[in-house]
Amino acid sequence: MTPVDALDALRVAFPAWSVFRSDAGVFYATRRGVRLRDADIDKGLRQTVCADDATAFLSLLEDQTRMAATS
Repeated sequence: MTPVDALDALRVAFPAWSVFRSDAGVFYATRRGVRLRDADIDKGLRQTVCADDATAFLSLLEDQTRMAATS
C-alpha cells in the first residue's frame, strides 16, 4: 500500500479526523469540528496526534476513538 493509499484508507476509516502527511513523512490527524475541554485532555484525549509510520498512527487513532467513546 502506498502512503497515499494509506492516507485515503485512514480518511475513510476516521472521518471525524483531518488526516495528512507532512513533507518529512510524519502522519498527522486533528479532530474536525471538536474543541476538547481540559477535562477531556486530562483523560488522555488529544486534539492532534502524530506518528512516524502508518501502523503507529492507526493505533493512536484507534486508541483516541476508544477513549472518546467512553468519555
